[in-house]
Amino acid sequence: MLIHPLITDTETLAALCARLAEADFVTVDTEFMRESTYYPDLCLVQVASPTEAAAIDPKADGIDLTPLLKLLVEDEVLKVFHAGGQDLEIIYNLTGKTPAPLFDTQIAAMALGLGEQIGYTNLVAAYSGVQIDKGARFTDWARRPLNDRQLDYAIGDVTHLATLFPKMVDKLRRTGRGAWLDEEMARACDPATYANDPDKAWTRLRLPSRKPEVLGRLKALARWRELEAQDKDVPRGRIIKDETLGDLAGSPPRSQADLAKVRGLSAAWAANAIGDRLMRCLQDAGPLPADEMPAREAQRPGLSSEGALIADLLKLLLKIRSKETGVAPKLIVRGDDLDALAAGVRDGLPVLQSWRRGLFGDDALALVEGRLGFVVKDGKLTMTRVAD
Repeated sequence: MLIHPLITDTETLAALCARLAEADFVTVDTEFMRESTYYPDLCLVQVASPTEAAAIDPKADGIDLTPLLKLLVEDEVLKVFHAGGQDLEIIYNLTGKTPAPLFDTQIAAMALGLGEQIGYTNLVAAYSGVQIDKGARFTDWARRPLNDRQLDYAIGDVTHLATLFPKMVDKLRRTGRGAWLDEEMARACDPATYANDPDKAWTRLRLPSRKPEVLGRLKALARWRELEAQDKDVPRGRIIKDETLGDLAGSPPRSQADLAKVRGLSAAWAANAIGDRLMRCLQDAGPLPADEMPAREAQRPGLSSEGALIADLLKLLLKIRSKETGVAPKLIVRGDDLDALAAGVRDGLPVLQSWRRGLFGDDALALVEGRLGFVVKDGKLTMTRVAD
């Protein structure tokens, strides 16, 4: 494979992207820093086809990333990532779009018996027998110049991926499991996954109460914090921690001076500008509208003590089926769906549809309906049909 020197100009980048657009697939990785920023600071982009690879320096003077971004979000070539969530977030922040078509090797590994979150180093070792030198893993990618060892490490992320991807696809075809991944890949490239909507920031927090007035304050505070963090380009936790937001929503201070008494806030907030903005946010917050109230768990049949035991049996069955088939449990069924099945829900559960039904769903139904049981035979736990 041809490895190009670090690309620092638009003309060379455009020529590379034109060639890559004609390839069978392109592997992609990024290096970034985000410890002290809200938005990831893109420091390097690595791309490879089966025949060539390069690293692109987005911090180079005068470089225009448009050809690269067009390749990633517009051209029809398949884009291959490993655990690409943060890479996709960066691309979404730059374009408002996500790469498609897309293939994520970590997701594919779940269907091939390699666990739910196999690391890149272990995946490369499993398919190529290569042990990656991790010495440059903790590089400050924003610092220039980058040395040869750093660039070799970065390029290796996409060259190894270009080697193992065809092997994974071949195994998926031979096992007939490629179609199983469609839903997961669609979720991975859904732009909504990466949109940080300030009005929805509260939904990621632990709810301090179900009272509309408390949740209204929580929504307002979470939105305010998100906008403050975006404006200052700092992690949202640098503004206020999640726990402090919950405390403020549940027990709002009466005046700005009272902010000095709030755990998790500096005493300076009692008189500074950010404290004033916080108090105005609280004062303007109204109760959460009824149509935005989070659904109660009770809206799905709740688990009785017997139902909880049934859910435990389903989890045991899932563990057995996962081991037998080499498919990660997370790909087969999510925990909430197991609880719903144990509680009597049948309609709309993915585990009772498509390939999941044949792999696990039918046996899960048989178990909860008393037609399947566990037995120990020759020291091994197995399943057996129960006579009527």
